[in-house]
Amino acid sequence: MNANRIPPTVFNSVFTQARWISHPDRCLVDWRQPTHPAPLLRREFTLAAPVRGARLRICGLGYYELRLNGTKVGDHVLDPIPTQYDRRVRYVEYEVADLLTEGANALGVLLGNGWYNPQTAEVWHFDKAAWRDYPKLLLELVVTLASGESVTLASGPEWKIGDGPVRFDALRNGETYDAREERPGWDRAGYDDSAWKAARIVPGPGGLLEPQLSPPCKVTDTLAPVSVNVIRPGVAVFDLGVNIAGWAQLRLAAPAGTEIVLRHGERLQASGEVDQAHIGTFIHGGDCQTDRYICKGGGETEIWEPRFTYHGFQYVQVEGFPGEATPEMIRGRVVHTAFDPAGSFECSHPDLNRLQECTRGAFLGNFVGIPTDCPHREKNGWTGDAQLAAETGLFNFDVASSYRQWLETLADLQRPNGQIPSIAPSPGWGYNWGSGPAWDAALVLIPGYIHLYTGDDGAIRDQYDAIRRYLDFCAGMAEGHILDFGLGDWCAARPENMPAAALTSTAYYHVFARETARYACLLGRDDESAAYQNLAAEISRAFQKNFHQGRGLYDNGSPTAQACALYQGLVPEALRSPATERLVEAVEACGVRSDFGILGAKYVPRALADNGRLDLAWRLLTQPDYPGWVHWLRQGATTLWESWDDVNSRNHIMFGDLSAWAFHYLAGIRPDPEQPGFKHVLLKPHFPEGLDHVRATHHSPQGPVKVHWQREPDGIRLELELPASTTATLAPPKGAAQTLPAGRHVVNLELHAAS
Repeated sequence: MNANRIPPTVFNSVFTQARWISHPDRCLVDWRQPTHPAPLLRREFTLAAPVRGARLRICGLGYYELRLNGTKVGDHVLDPIPTQYDRRVRYVEYEVADLLTEGANALGVLLGNGWYNPQTAEVWHFDKAAWRDYPKLLLELVVTLASGESVTLASGPEWKIGDGPVRFDALRNGETYDAREERPGWDRAGYDDSAWKAARIVPGPGGLLEPQLSPPCKVTDTLAPVSVNVIRPGVAVFDLGVNIAGWAQLRLAAPAGTEIVLRHGERLQASGEVDQAHIGTFIHGGDCQTDRYICKGGGETEIWEPRFTYHGFQYVQVEGFPGEATPEMIRGRVVHTAFDPAGSFECSHPDLNRLQECTRGAFLGNFVGIPTDCPHREKNGWTGDAQLAAETGLFNFDVASSYRQWLETLADLQRPNGQIPSIAPSPGWGYNWGSGPAWDAALVLIPGYIHLYTGDDGAIRDQYDAIRRYLDFCAGMAEGHILDFGLGDWCAARPENMPAAALTSTAYYHVFARETARYACLLGRDDESAAYQNLAAEISRAFQKNFHQGRGLYDNGSPTAQACALYQGLVPEALRSPATERLVEAVEACGVRSDFGILGAKYVPRALADNGRLDLAWRLLTQPDYPGWVHWLRQGATTLWESWDDVNSRNHIMFGDLSAWAFHYLAGIRPDPEQPGFKHVLLKPHFPEGLDHVRATHHSPQGPVKVHWQREPDGIRLELELPASTTATLAPPKGAAQTLPAGRHVVNLELHAAS
């Protein structure tokens, strides 16, 4: 066989010689038995001259750790990001010349199960995913020597495979590591692997191989515990003081064979022990968020942390240690997609500052490779959470490339009839429950948000056909242009006060038609644009006929119902004033508290601010009573919660639009839809009573846009900074608008105009 022939199992010309390889026995047995240790794969090779350059590409499923001559390559963790593996798989590329040497070298790869080989029985049935298989590797190293010769080393049957110290790893269960099973030197040249088995060529996962362009996951911070509570001898609970995604690093000395158990959670029982009941409710097999470390002994301090799982937690319960518990025993390792920052917001209101930090923490804790609902109980890529928090993400972080790659996973799940599920990736769950227009909006709206905030229309171009198919699906589900499926205003404070799901679903259907018309125009498809504009108009008329009760009242007149109609552009101009009055009445009737769910949490503050009642939106966001965001702070929240009453998760992002609201309305930073990517900025700051200053920055593609305003005795001092290629229109709440060129500006607004 010609060694240079492209193997038929590789559907990508980037890997010219590599073959998928795995364990020779376990790839042929019943892979449903979750008892196998994580495999180690190695290959030695010799380079005949000094190295001038070297490029390595790897896809290790489900997760991998890559080592070269005894050193870990790069600082990525939990690579590659999860995908719909039978449709699309990501590979990662490294420059590794500095780790190679003339003479003997060795490559080593440790593989974990991750999302590819889920072993836990749970309600979503990932353990029955069509792609599921034993971990496998595809790798190709191309070395350019100083002599000019090119040498290629690729995964194939020459590689050796054996078991290592990771005895068990499952994404939702945890990891077990037996340090007595370590193989010192296994990733270096000269190691005796004569007892190891030869790797076997196996089928790949089936998906198209593509580069991972989004930022990788990394350990971004290390936290010391703020307190240690000894429950009884050998059992202590460490409090990190903040809810994070990641894992605990263990540091201790103990006799060989001592098993240390680490249980992770975000609540405590009355006894002071970690409570895992609510985060384990959907897991039907094994432990929840529990790691185990078996000491090798020898008297020296052992330092360990897991590789192939992550947890959502504030507390770590450590069991089985000898001697005294010390704060040095545990460190919290914060893990998430390593986004570059894109924005900052700070103001004179302490609670809003804390909510901004809670929102950023919840966003990052729910972006470990993909956008998720929570980092503990599910870790699922819920579409509704993603779309509601997308603008917050884009204001705060450079998240566009990660959204684009996740959208490809979502589109890979689309059925021929256009239907999509509520989670991505998915083993087949979520098409007929949990989905619906408010959730499916991720496919339609996030491409537009990316274009608006970055100027990049690539996601629109990539997903346009999928969006059209989804609109066809909605058309087939509609009766008289009314859509009546979906969860509606999920996690409402008073479920009995939720508007009909048909109202919110039909409103999104209208937005989808309107936005798709805009996308079609952008792509030069004028006939399609006109057709979608007509569809949007027909949906708007049907919405008005079915949900308007008279005098500007929509459906049940709840805050969500009124704000939905206003925010989604479904109120005729003649009814805007009475519809706003009904919204104000509804908000005031509940004591200006958050009498809504996750949809209302985006609609209500925005609809109030857009219709002249920012003062009421400000009161709503900052009032301290239940239900409300500040009430969470009073209960000790360090991230956003899933429900107003704290019966569920304490790390969810679906109520997280308030950060984008603060950028948008208080700082007044708004990208212009007519000139996306902040080529032109619409500056519309507001100055509510009780707020004395705001300082915000957004790092746009053109450069930083900065706003700082300060309340002074005679008015508002407004300082603005625009990058070189950006202009702005400044439109304060009162007074004339003015056009500003690039550069720094100071504007003084009179007190009577600064409201």
